[in-house]
Amino acid sequence: MNKVWMAGLGGALAGLVVSTQFAGPILAQEAESGAGVYEQLDLFGDIFERIRTSYVEEVSDKDLIQSAINGMLTSLDPHSSYLSPDDADDMRVQTRGEFGGLGIEVTQENGFVKVVAPMDGTPADRAGILAGDLITAVDGESVMGLTLNDAVDLMRGPVGSEITITVSRQDVPEPFDVKITRETITIAAVRSRLEEDAVVLRVTTFNEQTFESLEKQLAEQVEAAGGMDKVKGFVIDLRNNPGGLLNQAISVADAFLESGEIVSTRGRDARDSERYNATAGDLAQGKPIVVVINGGSASASEIVAGALQDHHRAIVVGEQSFGKGSVQTIMPVQGEGAMRLTTARYYTPSGRSIQALGVAPDIIVEQRSAEPQTPAGRGAGTGAAPGDEGAAVAPNPAELLRSEADLRGSLANDSLTEDEKKTLEEDRARREETARLRAEDYQLSYALDILRGLSVLNGAN
Repeated sequence: MNKVWMAGLGGALAGLVVSTQFAGPILAQEAESGAGVYEQLDLFGDIFERIRTSYVEEVSDKDLIQSAINGMLTSLDPHSSYLSPDDADDMRVQTRGEFGGLGIEVTQENGFVKVVAPMDGTPADRAGILAGDLITAVDGESVMGLTLNDAVDLMRGPVGSEITITVSRQDVPEPFDVKITRETITIAAVRSRLEEDAVVLRVTTFNEQTFESLEKQLAEQVEAAGGMDKVKGFVIDLRNNPGGLLNQAISVADAFLESGEIVSTRGRDARDSERYNATAGDLAQGKPIVVVINGGSASASEIVAGALQDHHRAIVVGEQSFGKGSVQTIMPVQGEGAMRLTTARYYTPSGRSIQALGVAPDIIVEQRSAEPQTPAGRGAGTGAAPGDEGAAVAPNPAELLRSEADLRGSLANDSLTEDEKKTLEEDRARREETARLRAEDYQLSYALDILRGLSVLNGAN
């Protein structure tokens, strides 16, 4: 016992010696670091005062400070920013699903505003704005050098007013102008329909209404189909979905998973890491699922696609997604404003980060043009890009259906029963519908084909 006590005492004494030896340098280093911060703050105060007294025009103290704060945040990454009280109110309205504007989700790239995705049915969508477009000017005023918030402010205005944005598009030689009339944007978070025996769930954004709307519309479509036994499977269309609320993405993924991790978030401090797991219950009741994504699928939509892909619960088709793998936290600050700060990266269940990489589809399916992409084809004044006149014209569905039965004067089959004739007519109608959809939306048509193939493999009726 005495030996143990002595060993403990020896360890304590050794620790005391080590502490005495290193405490001085550590304290000196901390003091030096603190002094450096205060020197930089003094520099900021010096510059601030010189601007106040010597700038060619009088500048508001409030504007200077807010600009300095926003500059500090935007220097970190494209998604961190300061939100003035008005901007903070606008953000809260947007997450509720109704706001005024053009209907585009944007980020910043090389000093310009980059379109992440146009929102379905909005003025920007109808004007032909595409994911990946760069907005270089608003009403003739360049956005180069502006913060993202300032550039967005230029695009805001009274409902019914007209705005002209200058767009630079890949593969189009020259920038072109697009005129858009501002509207009150009411986003239907989920739209659904039946495509024969498949339920298509089009998720356009992740706001406060998304999961509730998806759950309701899925049940309605299953009922319209005559029950789950009549449904071959589900297509979840996340194309051009710019993301939104993390908790809604988790709820949507959870809706189709019985167990396991959905997503994890990891911040600078390991203690701030979070892991979100699925709970029992699958709204699709094990039926096959196909998820469709493209370059406009970002953030929350990538969380859903990645989770269902990693759990082999869905086949992902389409094109590489946007690649936004970070989480922003909205933090209230003094003066009723807020700051949007990137606080974590998120990881799919397999541990992969999609930051700057995106979700790679299991099957790559590029969208095909449904019609000639000319200004006239999209409607006068809608802002279609010049140079699209050479785009392929979609084939007439009727031209895709050529068989013996289509030939003039062909012999009839004299051995068919009435039931067999009815089945043939139904098959022909299905082929015509498939050809129509193939011409109208190639990616969705492809997804439905895969879904039906999976249904056959699974032994569904």
